[in-house]
Amino acid sequence: MEPVRNPNQLGAKIEQVHQLISRKWVSLIIHTLMSEPKRFSEIHSYIPDLSKRVLNERVKDLEQEGIVLRNVIPSRPVRTEYSLTRKGVELGRALQALEDWAEKWN
Repeated sequence: MEPVRNPNQLGAKIEQVHQLISRKWVSLIIHTLMSEPKRFSEIHSYIPDLSKRVLNERVKDLEQEGIVLRNVIPSRPVRTEYSLTRKGVELGRALQALEDWAEKWN
């Protein structure tokens, strides 16, 4: 039997997710990272209209939310890659369903 959910709590959680994914470029950044980890410049090359300043802000926001993981690779030269956490991959799958819907109906 499913637990009874408080509609106010559920509504607040849904609103929190909407606020995150409705920020410009967030869904495209997540989409870009779905296939494999990428360096900052690679993410930027996939979304050229996105300024580097805004990309940096969005990646930091997604890190704070536990959606993106920043991995510093101690090679020469030092490289930084970004990948999705498990939470990020699950969000990416949910966004893929929205992309599929948009493709079909828009």
